[in-house]
Amino acid sequence: MKKILATLALGLGLTSCQAQTEFSKESLTAKLINSENQEISFDEILKQNQGKTVVIEVWASWCSDCVKNMPEVKDLKARYPEVAFVNLSCDKTFDAWKNGIEKHEVTGENYLIKDGMKGEFGSSIKLDWIPRFIVINKEGKIVLFRAIEKDFDKIIESIETSK
Repeated sequence: MKKILATLALGLGLTSCQAQTEFSKESLTAKLINSENQEISFDEILKQNQGKTVVIEVWASWCSDCVKNMPEVKDLKARYPEVAFVNLSCDKTFDAWKNGIEKHEVTGENYLIKDGMKGEFGSSIKLDWIPRFIVINKEGKIVLFRAIEKDFDKIIESIETSK
């Protein structure tokens, strides 16, 4: 019985360690909203940043963990000015999102996820917590698929190895 449990645990451990290096078709075709209130596909956003290291932060102005985390994010942006920072908001309305950007002085590229955390796009990136960070290297491969506010060491390491 112990051998069976050990084998099962090893199998589960190996499958959970497999890194996601690309976005799904559902993620890429999902439509977000830009600051001019126009739709843009996630794929178009990624193409605009082709050849750059990209840090994606999924956040919302109503999220207390996101707001508490902002000084560290601002430090990251200052430390890595050559990195593209793409902010995807889960705010419920366009106006709340725009007010949140202004109030919290969110710099970088800003987009609104039309259907929030639990919608099509959120599901396609397995969004279960915000703030959530994804790091993409210059070749367009995901090097860190899931990091949260306590994972800044992982985020920094992923940026450093992607430069």
